Amino acid sequence: MFTGIIESLGEIIDIVKEGENYHFTVKSNISKELKIDQSVAHNGVCLTVVAQNSKEHIVTAINETVQKTNMSSLKIGQFLNLERCLKMGGRLDGHMVQGHVDNTIKCTNIKDENGSWRYYFEDDNLNPKLLVHKGSISINGVSLTIANTNEKSLEVAIIPYTYENTSFKELKVNDKVNIEYDILGKYILKNLA
Repeated sequence: MFTGIIESLGEIIDIVKEGENYHFTVKSNISKELKIDQSVAHNGVCLTVVAQNSKEHIVTAINETVQKTNMSSLKIGQFLNLERCLKMGGRLDGHMVQGHVDNTIKCTNIKDENGSWRYYFEDDNLNPKLLVHKGSISINGVSLTIANTNEKSLEVAIIPYTYENTSFKELKVNDKVNIEYDILGKYILKNLA
């Protein structure tokens, strides 16, 4: 379980494709603190650390993960939003994020609003029943508040701290991002069905 509050950026320094799997070597300032078999969210994708040293760690994305996320489109030199799992008794500053990406959506516009940024996303696969105005959503692992939504699109507003300390500053129009709907909404929708 994660919170969507990003701890660190990690730079992809190597990608090895083996069969349908992708092995990512990530350099970050938290790599030295990680342990093998630990769950870490990489752009909102919960991945297991399979190797690490004082400067970098390696995670593997299997076919199931690759099919539902943007992991196969990542390139060497790109930065990822990193978050270690929530500690019991810790603060839940964002919202409950599982690291189980629901699907990807495309960034369609970015507006600089002179002190903040507004990002627009659109996709036919969006589930409007799980998008609530002023509700929570995880985009590339970042816990965000939905500023506006309709059947096929959503908007989020980004404060300067989030912009500077996440990969949002590198996001471009037409990039695909990982989204995870609020787990509470998913449970409620399932029970109502």
